[in-house]
Amino acid sequence: MTRPAQKRQTHAVTVRQARAAESTTEVLPCSPPARGVVVLYSAPDKPVAAAFGDVLADLETTAVARAVAEILRAHTELQVHLLPAAQRVAEKMGPYPPGQYVIFNLFEGLDNLVGEDGTPLPDQEAPTAFALEALGYRLTGADGCALALALDKAATKRVLKKGGVLTPAWHVFSDAEEVSARALRGLSFPLIVKPLAEDSSLAIDDRAVVTDLDGLRERVRYVVGIYHQPVLAEEFIDGREINAAVWGNPPEVLPLAEIDLSALGDDPTRRIVTFAAKWEEGSFEYAHTPAICPAVLSPELEARIRHTVLQAWALVARNRGYGRVDLRVRGDQVYVLEVNPNPSIAEDAGFARSARAAGLDYVQMILKILSFIMEAPLAHHPAR
Repeated sequence: MTRPAQKRQTHAVTVRQARAAESTTEVLPCSPPARGVVVLYSAPDKPVAAAFGDVLADLETTAVARAVAEILRAHTELQVHLLPAAQRVAEKMGPYPPGQYVIFNLFEGLDNLVGEDGTPLPDQEAPTAFALEALGYRLTGADGCALALALDKAATKRVLKKGGVLTPAWHVFSDAEEVSARALRGLSFPLIVKPLAEDSSLAIDDRAVVTDLDGLRERVRYVVGIYHQPVLAEEFIDGREINAAVWGNPPEVLPLAEIDLSALGDDPTRRIVTFAAKWEEGSFEYAHTPAICPAVLSPELEARIRHTVLQAWALVARNRGYGRVDLRVRGDQVYVLEVNPNPSIAEDAGFARSARAAGLDYVQMILKILSFIMEAPLAHHPAR
């Protein structure tokens, strides 16, 4: 769940549907060792109108898929097939039966797709995972339940809160007219406003943090108008920004990273990881928000963060696959902002950075991710 998508239809698969699907899915017997792997990734079947963020996403997804396929061809004996898709993915899996192939899942769905009647099509990331799992495929990364849950920031926060994990207080608004002092239910300004069902810091810019009702109302109106979905307004935590990469079962937390926001000024509400900081290489924010990995933390604070990460990961992803947990630390309090299953595994992205800090090069990281779903040990063959 990494792409900077635009105008995603909100939460095509609800968490309730996800849990229902989980409870009724047949548990399949263990499959024989796979002889091949399908590297599945998002790509349009035909040209579509794409916004700036979508272009970045498509380029990164395609580049990562090709890099993964190249690594698997060079370092394993598996048959490797690249499969780009936009929708109806299960229909394209005929040549790759589930008893013989596993899926290296880089599919994130696509935005700006419309049906024959011209209406926008819903996000397909979680439904595609559900469909492939029902057919008996083993997929790298998170399952459909985790993907569906993580797509809804408010639902994720409810799960975290119920599980005893500290997360900033929040409220969801569907329209600017809902904004009132009474609706805030005791929330304290400043608040940071985000689309409910987006990732990659979409709509996070120097106006995302608001300090009064008028500012909140204006920002809600803007985000709803641009992204056509409800927004999450949560209490802004003035503190250190920590990213934690986690994978495997039992889960392992890789070396923690801290995003250094000190160059963004003295105003704490401007010290945030914006869309520009993540994606716009020519921007001041991109050049002045370096990641420090491993983060410099006291042993006590690092232990507290790692414990919180494992709690959050178990609640949202049930210790399956790989992901990133984003946190803010204020004093000795550790707040979970978001849990991101299937984050970017580009070589220059945060997950790979943490893997390198743990002593794994990019090839080893990719092979490790695949190894979690292999019935037989995955041999690391020298590049041919």
